[in-house]
Amino acid sequence: MKTTNPVLARLGQAAERERAAGYAQPGPYGQPGYPQQYPQYPQQQPYPTGHGYPAAPPAVTPMTLDDVVVKTVLMLGILGASAAAAWVLVPDALTGVAWIGAAVVGLVLGLVISFSRMANPALVVAYSIVEGVFVGMVSKTFDTFYDGIVLQAVVATFGVFFLMAMIYKARIIRATPKFARIMVAIIAGLFGVMLINLVLALFGVNTHLRDGSPLAIGFSLVCIVVASLSFVLNFAEIEDGVRMGLPQRYSWTAAFGIVVGLVWLYLEILRLLSYFQGDD
Repeated sequence: MKTTNPVLARLGQAAERERAAGYAQPGPYGQPGYPQQYPQYPQQQPYPTGHGYPAAPPAVTPMTLDDVVVKTVLMLGILGASAAAAWVLVPDALTGVAWIGAAVVGLVLGLVISFSRMANPALVVAYSIVEGVFVGMVSKTFDTFYDGIVLQAVVATFGVFFLMAMIYKARIIRATPKFARIMVAIIAGLFGVMLINLVLALFGVNTHLRDGSPLAIGFSLVCIVVASLSFVLNFAEIEDGVRMGLPQRYSWTAAFGIVVGLVWLYLEILRLLSYFQGDD
């Protein structure tokens, strides 16, 4: 069974080449399959192990599900600490500046990570910190108007995430190629609509997608459903990565995908809850 994700397919091929590099080279006697590092006998100096040959070169450590879980928890911990620090340390007068600045930097980092073929833990950690500032500023603003809404949104977000994990494990929803294509198209369309709405809002045009109207409620519900279903793609990609033996460092990339989905889901739930809080 092959993955339907072209990025994972390329990474899987790279991982296969990386694993084979230490073992497919011709040995000192010309036999295939022996690492080049084996010297010809006799050796000039004895090895500390007391054996005639050194240890084989270390194999590439493959990614596991536990690796992804650990990296996801670590990213969420960094994001949460950054959000809390921004909430406390950033003055109210600079909330808007910090909000916009973190959003722009986070978007750039997210695009770089998404389109890069190599997993970069430093970029992923930097994204967690910047996105934490953004989430902290957004949360602080909403909490100013609606007391207790942040805790409600956090609980709902993780509740939906664990529900989707159980649904995926039970194979109630499967990440078929058709499902993946539809989801990618819908997600791209939604972000296009949100970008256009943001640009129009800057020019004073109200599309009623974010003002608490019935249209806004419906749009937020659609975003929440799509964000929830995106976890199915994340889980399937993680399974494919583990099955193909991607190197352990790619667990950072897998964790990044989950955290992006969690942040999107949290922001949409936060906004939806605010629509039902009233004007007091």
